[in-house]
Formats: sequence, structure tokens, C-alpha cells
Amino acid sequence: MMLPQLNLKVTDYPESDGEPMAETGFHVTLIAYVLAMLRSFFSYRNDVYIGANMFVYYSEGDPTKKVAPDLFVAFGVPNHERRIWKTWEEGKAPDVIFEFTSKGTWDQDLGSKKGLYAWLGVTEYFLFDPLDEYLQPRLRGFQLQEGDYAPIPANETGELVSRLLGLILRPAGDKLELIAQTSGERLLPPLELAETLRQETAARQAAEAEVARLRVELEQLKKEQ
Repeated sequence: MMLPQLNLKVTDYPESDGEPMAETGFHVTLIAYVLAMLRSFFSYRNDVYIGANMFVYYSEGDPTKKVAPDLFVAFGVPNHERRIWKTWEEGKAPDVIFEFTSKGTWDQDLGSKKGLYAWLGVTEYFLFDPLDEYLQPRLRGFQLQEGDYAPIPANETGELVSRLLGLILRPAGDKLELIAQTSGERLLPPLELAETLRQETAARQAAEAEVARLRVELEQLKKEQ
């Protein structure tokens, strides 16, 4: 007896659409810069994942239902690497999303993407214009309230607070600075952190060498008395 042939259709969820990651070098650098700082800041937690320029699929069985945020943070999920994000497998959408606006994206960032992120339940949404050309003010933030976004008020210097991240966001030239709320310390990307540590080490070594030199002089003075 021949068994009936099963025709199982497997849905393909592409990892890339072949388009460039960002429009300019400013945007590529900024994405990498903020990604590195956030991953370093949350490195002690194994339930936080930070992704960048990754497809987020939000409708099982329909690969056209997708969006690719510049950067996102998700809490309560394993922090292993992923190729794509499927909301039905992860059990949620990202909690915080960053979009770094450009000529080709600013209207979508404020329009269709903003509406989609609210519908998906993204709690905080931040937009930053690194070239200060398309957004006024250049850093804007929104918090989800009863299914819709309410603006996060900025202080007099244009800073915003992310309650979920525990960070203060500050525009600085074409960069976005991140400051820890609890300590007030500015987060540093790996290269700047390495340089800071090098300078601190050199200063400590110089101080130790000076103390050693003074001790030798003191011992010499004691012998001469």
C-alpha cells in the first residue's frame, strides 16, 4: 500500500534583502558605536539581546511582514546571536528600538515605522538625526502608553531618558552619547575605553614610579644625616 505523499511547504525568511546596511558612513559608524556601548553596558546580563540591522518578522507564515530597525534591545530573552528575529518564536517584539534617520528614511521613521512599532508593542522608540538635517529636534523619543506613543520630554540641553535602559541619551555632534543614570558616567565604545584604560594605566605607573623615586631620595637623605 502506497502512503499518501505529504506536501509540506516550508516558509523561507530571508536574512537580507541585498540592500546596503545604512545610507552613509556616518550611519554605519553610529550603529556600530551605539551597538558596542549597549552590549558592553549589558554584558553582565544573560537575558538581554541587542541587535542591529536585523530583520524582525512579526507574522508567522508571511515573510513580507518584516522590518529592519537600525538597532534594538530586547529584555527577557537569551543573549545568543541570531540571524533574524521572529516574534512568535521569541515570544515578543523588541522592547526598545533606535532609528538613525536619513534622507531616505526619516518620513518612514516618523510615519509607518512609528505606527508599526506601537502596534507591535515596542515600549520605547528613539529617533536620532546624526547629520541634523531632517528632524527637529534631532533627538526624539516616544514611550508606549495605552497602545499609542507619547513623546518623552527632553531637558533644556536636548537630553532624553530611557527608563527601560537606565540611560540618558545626549546628542554630541554626529554621535549619540549614552550616560548611565545611576553613576552619571558616559559609556565608552571599545576603542575609547581601551584608550582611557591605557591613559589611566600610564598615569598610575608614573605615580608609582614617582613614589619609588621619592622613597629612594628619602633613604639617601637618612643615610647622609
